[in-house]
Amino acid sequence: MASDWDPETVFDVLGSEEVRKILALTNVGPKSAQELANRLDISRPTVYRRVNTCQEYDLLREDTELDEEGNHRKVYHASLERITFELDDAGFDVNIELRRDPVEDEDFIE
Repeated sequence: MASDWDPETVFDVLGSEEVRKILALTNVGPKSAQELANRLDISRPTVYRRVNTCQEYDLLREDTELDEEGNHRKVYHASLERITFELDDAGFDVNIELRRDPVEDEDFIE
């Protein structure tokens, strides 16, 4: 289950340039932690910290795939589809839309 979103949390999580770049790269296609580290020129531990934060809030989905040598590896896909911020009298209202898991969609096919 995802952690609860509030405007401060959204600003904190997405305030990280590394998180925004990870979301952008994994939106184009699945990426491993090593691929993300190479593309962003950051360490794998840093990638894993950012990925863990994104997963805590359901912004990234993790899958396992085979690489060219037949080894299993974890890859990450962006689940985030859209975030909107609205300014209201008391502060901000945040609406977050996540992509549905394609496997879940198969349950609805008759």
